[in-house]
Amino acid sequence: MKNRLSLDRLFEIREHVLKGWPTGREVHLEEAITWQQAIPPQQRFATVMKRAHDEGRTLLQPRAGVALVEEHVRLLRYLESRGEADLLPTTIDAYTRSNRYEEAAAGIEKSKTAGTSLLNGFPAVNHGVAGCRHVTSQISKPIQIRHGTPDARLLAEITLAGGFTSFEGGGISYNIPYAKKVPLRRSIADWQYVDRLVGFYEEQGVRINREPFGPLTGTLIPPFIGNAISILEGLLALEQGVKSITLGYGQGGNMIQDIAAVRALREQADEMFRAAGYTDYELTIAFHQWMGGFPEEEARAFGVICWGAVVGTLARADKIIVKSPHEAMGVPTTEANAAGLLATRQVLTMLEDQKLAIPAHLVDRETTYIKLGVKNLLDAVFALAPDNLAEAVAAAFEAGILDVPFAPSIYARGKVMPVRDNEGFIRVLHPGGLPLSQEFLEYQQERLAERGRVENRKPSLSMVTDDIYAISKGRLVGRPR
Repeated sequence: MKNRLSLDRLFEIREHVLKGWPTGREVHLEEAITWQQAIPPQQRFATVMKRAHDEGRTLLQPRAGVALVEEHVRLLRYLESRGEADLLPTTIDAYTRSNRYEEAAAGIEKSKTAGTSLLNGFPAVNHGVAGCRHVTSQISKPIQIRHGTPDARLLAEITLAGGFTSFEGGGISYNIPYAKKVPLRRSIADWQYVDRLVGFYEEQGVRINREPFGPLTGTLIPPFIGNAISILEGLLALEQGVKSITLGYGQGGNMIQDIAAVRALREQADEMFRAAGYTDYELTIAFHQWMGGFPEEEARAFGVICWGAVVGTLARADKIIVKSPHEAMGVPTTEANAAGLLATRQVLTMLEDQKLAIPAHLVDRETTYIKLGVKNLLDAVFALAPDNLAEAVAAAFEAGILDVPFAPSIYARGKVMPVRDNEGFIRVLHPGGLPLSQEFLEYQQERLAERGRVENRKPSLSMVTDDIYAISKGRLVGRPR
């Protein structure tokens, strides 16, 4: 591939990357590959995901991470045994996500003094290869690194050498929704490094799973926007030699739309990957339970979790990212994390023996329009720089051809405005600069007009605000009281 980072360039950049923190000296690539090659299949993320996909099973994975190595091991063991998780996470702390390793080191010391975690995740870079290997060697299930880092190069080097077999994120999805002033061209280049590193492991016979972060801001994301960006990040990863790709989708709230979105993502990604000339990849889909505001009451929070379990299962996602009943309060306890898993497991298991009659014509119609929106966006993106996908993506955000609602980044226009229709489908109120066809926009306006008639008010920003807070207040659509 002509835009694939050369090995000479990769190794040239590595010399700088590994100097970013003293633990970078622990990474020796040849020895790291040997360590990865010795990991048994049942602990390899890509292997377990592919097997589940082939067998039609949905796997469950929580989000969790704490400051100290032994405490983190105990957390993962609890989620593995008592929580019945199929896949395990290592969520990285906020300091590490911002490459602030000195502050992460201070957080580790304060956590040791306090006897409990004072960080909101696992500072993998500070713990180094040895600390990471201690974690991965104590757990029998596959473990993924989950974070939110625009520049994850050193984190990837250390954690892959440390035995983790899946790495989440991407140059768009871990920049635009997470950072304010990180240039998109820089983050895409830094993630090309991560993907080329994964591609190099692949060339040595080690398959590392990569998962772009599909939910983005998690706030009223129209499915066609999330799907388009997921597909672009998948293409960027394939370009660098990645072979195992899990594309993510964040629950929107309407069952028909969510099922259609997962179906559209799987089908359209496969079509576009093959059209780009890729054939030897493994594609799976992750369904994220509700990423927006949660009810404070635990019982109501379980209702949101179980609804996500129903929809993720019916959508036939390959895995569900499970939330906890403490989402509204911050970092959940170990027990709360396990409770979310068990509630989701109960629903998933009960649905295994049932065939529910989802109205096929409604799913088909929504799938068609989601695919149309994705095609509108991606055709315009590809036209900007046909021979350079990374440049095309950056230019598309500059032009407003790609945009993400409610993103903090100054490199997103923030002009697109979503809102729910009368049945809770997420629609486009104002398209901003998105190059959407007349057919697509007319359908959006037609559905929004119905809600306007029912509520006797014009679809506007006040309706958007009501929708943002609706689920935390016990509803899906933000109706006026």
